[in-house]
Amino acid sequence: MLTSSGLETPRLRKLFSSLLETKVPEARIIVIHTASKPEHLVYVDKVGRELSKCGILLPNITYVDINSRNSSPSLSDYDAIYVCGGNTYHILDRIRKVSLDKSIPNFVKTRGIYVGVSAGSIIAGKSIEIAGWGSEGDPNDIHLKDLGGLGFTNIAVFPHYQSKLKKEVDEFRQKSKNPVESLRDKEAIVIKGNKITKISRT
Repeated sequence: MLTSSGLETPRLRKLFSSLLETKVPEARIIVIHTASKPEHLVYVDKVGRELSKCGILLPNITYVDINSRNSSPSLSDYDAIYVCGGNTYHILDRIRKVSLDKSIPNFVKTRGIYVGVSAGSIIAGKSIEIAGWGSEGDPNDIHLKDLGGLGFTNIAVFPHYQSKLKKEVDEFRQKSKNPVESLRDKEAIVIKGNKITKISRT
């Protein structure tokens, strides 16, 4: 489930709950983030509120700051992974350094649900090149050279889309080898097997 701004609407929360293969109150969610400053942690708190509105019990939500880890957290006890937004290059770099680039695709392939928000949606694709595209692209301050994503979808997601960015997205679409989907805030793409559904803002 690839989103621009998370599970902000009742429709998206209901959809997420329906994807869980266990009873919602029993579901365990791991939230992956790189927020370390107070002004960034407000977005992590927002995740908890959204999941709580889905019916997830707060004790069943585990928050993992991968900035402060040197090894991969175990995913085996969880029903869903929620990857927060931020600078796409930094998030992908940290995911690699804690070896989640190996365990997340395996988790998605074998048993679990992946929810991405903004950068968390971009890294699901085969490449994160779109992250730095256009006037509002992320800066590659860490000079990340390998732009390969986690690769469990070939869709390149352009989050936080607005009409004024149409020309930029169209230019990227023309050069991209992969399909490009622009997502406005409160929109999402759900991929289940070979079925791809775009959820609009309603």
